[in-house]
Amino acid sequence: MLQAAPGVRVVAIFEEMLRRHPDLDAGIRRTLERRIRAWRAIHGPEQEVIFRQVHEPGRLGLSDFTEMKDEEVTVAGVPLDHRLYHFRLMWSGFEHAHVILGGESYVALAEGLQNALWAVGGAPTEHRSDSLSAAFRNLDADARQDLTLRYDALCEHYGMTPTRNNRGVAHENGGIESPHGHLKAAIKDALLMRGSRDFDDLASYRHFIDEVVSRKNRRNGPRIDAERAVLQPLPGARTSDYEETIVTVTSSSSFTLRKVFYTVPSRLIGHRLRVRLYDDRLDLFIGGTHLMTLQRGRSFNNGAHGHVVDYRHVIHSLRRKPMALLKLVYRDQLFPREPYRQIFDRLIAALPERIACRHMVELLAMAHERACEAELADLLAADVAADRLPDMDALRTRFAPDPAALPDVVVELVPLTTYDVLLTGEAA
Repeated sequence: MLQAAPGVRVVAIFEEMLRRHPDLDAGIRRTLERRIRAWRAIHGPEQEVIFRQVHEPGRLGLSDFTEMKDEEVTVAGVPLDHRLYHFRLMWSGFEHAHVILGGESYVALAEGLQNALWAVGGAPTEHRSDSLSAAFRNLDADARQDLTLRYDALCEHYGMTPTRNNRGVAHENGGIESPHGHLKAAIKDALLMRGSRDFDDLASYRHFIDEVVSRKNRRNGPRIDAERAVLQPLPGARTSDYEETIVTVTSSSSFTLRKVFYTVPSRLIGHRLRVRLYDDRLDLFIGGTHLMTLQRGRSFNNGAHGHVVDYRHVIHSLRRKPMALLKLVYRDQLFPREPYRQIFDRLIAALPERIACRHMVELLAMAHERACEAELADLLAADVAADRLPDMDALRTRFAPDPAALPDVVVELVPLTTYDVLLTGEAA
């Protein structure tokens, strides 16, 4: 069997022997494993040899991505689908990790790599990544060529020679594949000691990852300092770590990019916007003027479009057409917090559709105009828990401006002759 199929597993041979000879004792497995191992040492095929390399300080930096699904991290109670971009200097062991919300892409690589280089204060002469096969996925030949050129330009900006692993040969990136496991083990230990895997926001989680990596770097402090001294100096500024495109805002006060629907203020309807697409955000420009930053959304694995909706962008129009809420394509994404969605379900079940929509739109308008989104959400959550509808009159009274609380502002005018002191330089 070993000669006919050299790659067969020992357990398969063991099970076949028991099938052919039922009288054999199952306890022979360990003996069989030792004998097969000895036979392969004498008669087995040649194996691939790993050649250990001599590494010089300042020469090689490595990049790769690693999945974080097993850590079950949540942000504000919502599971965080993410991975880590991981950079390492081969000689000193300096590490840097950056939380990536999307898949492996050039944007994620460019942002993470530049963050790492500026954190260590220099650049190695060579940068090695995997084959970027994940970033190339679903791209046509022109897009792949453009991605390759952009990666080469990124490395050239920092004076690094770009190299890539051969696809499917994992050990060629062994200098960072193994540290992946050590880093994730350190993160897991830190999460256990923290006592919770939930974070208030993404910034808190990123700060947590930075602290874990910093502790690992402190153990290699002397070697990192020695390598830092021979790294290439950084250029005067970072290069682009985003993709740029042009979108047109439609009459629905929105645009669609990468199968994700985004709302923007209605004053931008009809305008062409320049969008800088980062891993976790979109920066919007009109001409050279920065307008706003939006959270980046993702489409679903089944091909369905994603939605990034801000109710404040459309609430003024929705107040004039409240029935539009009933069949709105992005209705569930319009609600800023879960209690708003739950209370709308109760309104629809208990009231005529027109009245329910009007009440819901008024609640959203109240949250926006009175800057009470969180407080109002707490009151609505209490109504849901008590199985009752919101008291609209009471809410209007509670969140209406109180004239008695408005400050009485008195402006005292001074004589214009007082300003003459500015011309004479004399003290008043």
